[in-house]
Amino acid sequence: MKTEPQKEHQWLQKLVGVWTFEVEATMEPGKPPEHFKGTESVRSIGGLWIVAEGQGEMPGGGAATTIMTLGYDPQEKRYLGTWVGSMMTHLWLYDGALDAAGKVLTLDTEGPNMAAEGKMAKFKDVIELKSDDHRVLTSHMLGDDGKWHHFMAANYRRQK
Repeated sequence: MKTEPQKEHQWLQKLVGVWTFEVEATMEPGKPPEHFKGTESVRSIGGLWIVAEGQGEMPGGGAATTIMTLGYDPQEKRYLGTWVGSMMTHLWLYDGALDAAGKVLTLDTEGPNMAAEGKMAKFKDVIELKSDDHRVLTSHMLGDDGKWHHFMAANYRRQK
């Protein structure tokens, strides 16, 4: 039952390593963006999956731990994964695709609406490879107006 990694799995291996990150996030509409930073260690599981564990600051102070998993399902022809953070109880489920150029992975998900407590909203997280040692993660929420609203950008720089 051994599965050989395909080119889509090999793309995920570009994320493996130790990274530092700096984030700019707008946590509430009309408020100035907040900045925080941290580190992330990404490891491979059998060349098929990656697990990214982040440690950093939370907006407003305090420590945060995050864990992201990503893999590729050849039958579905989709990237699949999860994200959890120590600051919330929601399990984010990712379903996404890579652009034709092989530089941008867009992950669709659903989670708590930051603008309307108790409601859910559609989100997308976009991972863009700028170089072998620099990637950017942006997060967007689909508003009631039918438009995607950018609320966070994280710049990751490889340390090793």
